[in-house]
Amino acid sequence: MKCPYCSVDDDKVVDSRTISEGRAVRRRRECNGCQRRLTTYERMEEVTRLVVKKNQTRQEFSRTKVLDGLITACQKRPVSMEQMESVVDEVEKQIRERFDREVPSVFIGETVSEQLRELDPVAYVRFASVYQEFADVSQFLQELTSLMENRGLEKRETEKRETEDRK
Repeated sequence: MKCPYCSVDDDKVVDSRTISEGRAVRRRRECNGCQRRLTTYERMEEVTRLVVKKNQTRQEFSRTKVLDGLITACQKRPVSMEQMESVVDEVEKQIRERFDREVPSVFIGETVSEQLRELDPVAYVRFASVYQEFADVSQFLQELTSLMENRGLEKRETEKRETEDRK
């Protein structure tokens, strides 16, 4: 593999670890030419899964496309790249478990939405606004109201547990 910085194809592996529940290997490499470090990933080549879009067209599932959507939704939010990779890992895991060859795009969007809803509410609303094709402000407001009601319920349940724990 050629170094992206100096184009020398001589490097050494500095660190190697499994990720994605053992389905991939992350390697830190150091170029012997310029001594800069880079990260590579090895993933098992799997059966190609096709995404069935809303208009019934099909295209190959793209991990990168899902990650790009997450990066856009999480812009200027306190969400690390590692957390976003974890969301994509979860999406891929669920796809592998539930679908053999074709997966509806709706399933991918809903799975990402569920993960983002827990991870970062602002990123969730950003993603949902594009994914659900919000047509006007009232749809934003409706989603925000639902999100705030759920957060309020969770907060009350947490406070109740803390009060019970003190007793």
